[in-house]
Amino acid sequence: MRHGSPVLFIALLLSIALISIPAMAQQPCENLLSVKIPDVTFTSAQAKSPGWELPSQTGFINAPAMKIPVPFCRVEGYATPTSDSHIGFEVWLPLAASWNGNFLAVGNPGFVGSLARSGLAGIMQRGFVAAATDTGHVDDRYEWAIGHPEKWADWGYRAVHITAIVTKQLAQTYYGKRIQHSYWNSCHNGGNQGLNEAQRYPEDFDGIITGDPAFYISHLQPGSLYLSWLALKDGVKGPNYIPTAKLAVINRAVLDACDGNDGLVDGLIENPLTCKFDPASIQCPDNIDGASCLTAAQVDTVRKIYEGAKFKDGTQIYAGFERGSELSWSFMIEKEPFYVNWDYFRGMVYQDPNWDFRTLDVDRDTRLAVERTGKYVDGNNPDLRPFKNAGGKIIMYQSWNSTGLPPRSLVEYYRSVEKIMGGPAQTQDFARLFVVPGSTGCPGFGDAEDFNTFDAIQQWLEKGVPPEKIIHAYRDPGAARGQGKVYRTRPVCAYPKNARYKGSGDINDAANFTCVAPGK
Repeated sequence: MRHGSPVLFIALLLSIALISIPAMAQQPCENLLSVKIPDVTFTSAQAKSPGWELPSQTGFINAPAMKIPVPFCRVEGYATPTSDSHIGFEVWLPLAASWNGNFLAVGNPGFVGSLARSGLAGIMQRGFVAAATDTGHVDDRYEWAIGHPEKWADWGYRAVHITAIVTKQLAQTYYGKRIQHSYWNSCHNGGNQGLNEAQRYPEDFDGIITGDPAFYISHLQPGSLYLSWLALKDGVKGPNYIPTAKLAVINRAVLDACDGNDGLVDGLIENPLTCKFDPASIQCPDNIDGASCLTAAQVDTVRKIYEGAKFKDGTQIYAGFERGSELSWSFMIEKEPFYVNWDYFRGMVYQDPNWDFRTLDVDRDTRLAVERTGKYVDGNNPDLRPFKNAGGKIIMYQSWNSTGLPPRSLVEYYRSVEKIMGGPAQTQDFARLFVVPGSTGCPGFGDAEDFNTFDAIQQWLEKGVPPEKIIHAYRDPGAARGQGKVYRTRPVCAYPKNARYKGSGDINDAANFTCVAPGK
């Protein structure tokens, strides 16, 4: 696979150009229109005064209009690395007096082709150069992908790389000096974008946070669709369907069986991999369906959901859901599959809007997905030696109760990184994994202080202090992200360690826990 080679040539040209640019005072924003980068067109470079109003944004990314209280330079443009590419981007640069010397990029959820401008505003106001891309298309479903494999590559990895190159050149020109540290911090597909950067372009970002990453697309999407197919292949009246009311029954049985595995009964399973709950334990007597038990067919569905998708030879395609996550299953198995998984097949693999998920053969269709899309969209290379050698630091985190991104596969990926690097010690000096008990995905997304990974990566990269633990704040369920009262704090320990209660004090206070190695 060499789809990134034209862009690497651009990077080489820019590296030569950056060396030759002397230090200078901040340039007028409008001067940035004259910056020359191969295959890049700048359409606007405007100085914005305090109080400028950012229009509202609708669609998958919804944001109200907002007034920006500080002056800044806004640059818009697009890149055409191939004849079928049109990668939109924006770069927001604070005034030199307010710039902290660093760059922080904005990620993209799902297949969304949209710039998160409210994210740009928030980052820029914190003193960072901020940049975002639409990943090469302007809709969030699958139509853009049909017949356009180069756009798959733009979405998969190329757009973020080009945006990073453009941002560094603009900052160099505008401020007259290089960016000190370049950061990536995003979740879900944004986490996948971060992993791709570390694997493909190890010098783009110095500090990467990749949260609940939707990585290894050619396996994730078929594997996740399979979990929906298990319950929905015969419809909501089929024998394998699990009514949402029974998810609480399953979850209660799991907690009864495994909540105490970590030495503390607190409604939280610290490490679901220690849980061996068998759904047959709540099978209905004489297989007569009831509200508080599972039929034999439902038991089979639950078992296979835990196991995850496999090839016919038994090789794992992607992980299943973890024991303890059952209350989050509904959006995957309630009426129809999660649309992102279905859209991947309609837009890329089969390129057919009428493709029916009920025809899924997970062995056949995963192999076809790899053949047709793998080189464009996958980011599963465990060899992070170039990233480490470039001085990079990466924090990966995963939510044990996530169902959109089954968590066990990231744990296995991290183990494969350890193997390539030569062991845990050679890995933990630049890459650490944190797996969050009870979280359903993207902890800290609503309030960064709820799980402050960014402070952790800054301390590690800029001050040499690696994170041993990151505190997670649990809020009242049912409230919007970042809202609701914090009822518990708990340390999330760097893998493979787990949090262990010290034996005294409030069990809802992180101060009363320590990180211990497995088996201790």
